[in-house]
Amino acid sequence: MTSGVPRPDWRVVGPALVLLIGGALYLSRAFDGRQAALLMLGGALGLVLYHAAFGFASSWRVFLTEGRGAGLRAQMLMLALASAIFLPALSQGTLFGQPVGGALAPVGISVLLGALLFGVGMQLGGGCASGTLYTVGGGSTNMVVTLVFFVAGSLLGSAHLPWWLDQPSFGTVSLLREFGLAGALGLQFGALALIVLASVMIERKRHGRAALGFTLPEPAGARRPSLGRRLVSGPWPLLWGAVLLAVLNGATLYLAGHPWNVSFGYTLWGAKAAAALGVDVGSWEYWSWRYPKQALEGSLLAETTSLMNFGILAGAFLAAGLAGRFAPRARVGLRVASGAALGGLLMGYGARLAFGCNIGALFSGIASGSVHGWLWFAAAMIGTYIGIAFRPAFALSAQPGPARRGT
Repeated sequence: MTSGVPRPDWRVVGPALVLLIGGALYLSRAFDGRQAALLMLGGALGLVLYHAAFGFASSWRVFLTEGRGAGLRAQMLMLALASAIFLPALSQGTLFGQPVGGALAPVGISVLLGALLFGVGMQLGGGCASGTLYTVGGGSTNMVVTLVFFVAGSLLGSAHLPWWLDQPSFGTVSLLREFGLAGALGLQFGALALIVLASVMIERKRHGRAALGFTLPEPAGARRPSLGRRLVSGPWPLLWGAVLLAVLNGATLYLAGHPWNVSFGYTLWGAKAAAALGVDVGSWEYWSWRYPKQALEGSLLAETTSLMNFGILAGAFLAAGLAGRFAPRARVGLRVASGAALGGLLMGYGARLAFGCNIGALFSGIASGSVHGWLWFAAAMIGTYIGIAFRPAFALSAQPGPARRGT
């Protein structure tokens, strides 16, 4: 490190590049160029998530405990940009000539409860679905515990989901179908603007001013890194992360034919692991449905969400190496590990009930004009408030730390 500017760790960068480039070459031969592109797209998402430290758990906690809303406002910008990409494409049914479909799901009890549990789990587990992936890829040891139990909770949720689907529901409600393209865009932008305005008013009331959060303070006495060094090694302003994540979700819509998702990949990993241990998950109702059945019978590298999750892990690994910050710790305290385990279980189970996580339900659902995404947002925010109250029981501070990095 020179003058406070981190140097890339080539012992990490080299293997990360091998994983991404070598994996893409393998996929192009074993499957096709589309699978190779999806792996690299996942890698790009992992790099952006890590360099922009774009998590939901900490930004929501900062807002609820301190009234600082820069992270929340960046997410609203991301949703607005993604909506501007998604809704016109979904109204036509194609994006640059490729057939596409949105992340639509029923508005009902399962989403309400699932998102509430997910919000609690975010605060105990230390991250969201995407945050868990990029922090594990970046070398966070305690988040490995969260990930393992997230997978277990997702599998358990798949066993119970058919029962939850029989509970009261309004069915799928699409803003596009109900109000048309212009109406859907107007409602989306209006709701997002109201959230931004409310966060600004709350922050100004508590702190006298509202920070945009689109620039990063430089360490005292450190030389300001060049733009090129900042691009390679990070950290990035939230603005960069918001814009790039919206664009990359649009690229996912084009390549995969559906928006970005994370949690189904976890569910599939859990089912594959259980099957390897002799559990007949194929007999479960959920795994008899067409798409889950097809995914279970195929390769983990054939299913889009699973493949992109691997790419996110590798991309975050690369980003941590470029930033010179890959330094996993071997020891995790028992209380912290217990919180990570419980948080992972709650997030996994909740995501399955709610038809997705902060990515599949919130990000992609809202961008697709699905009302279930908005219900997920409200319920998960309530769950976050509850989860914050339980953090001290697991040796976790109820207040956010001084650094913005992490989830």
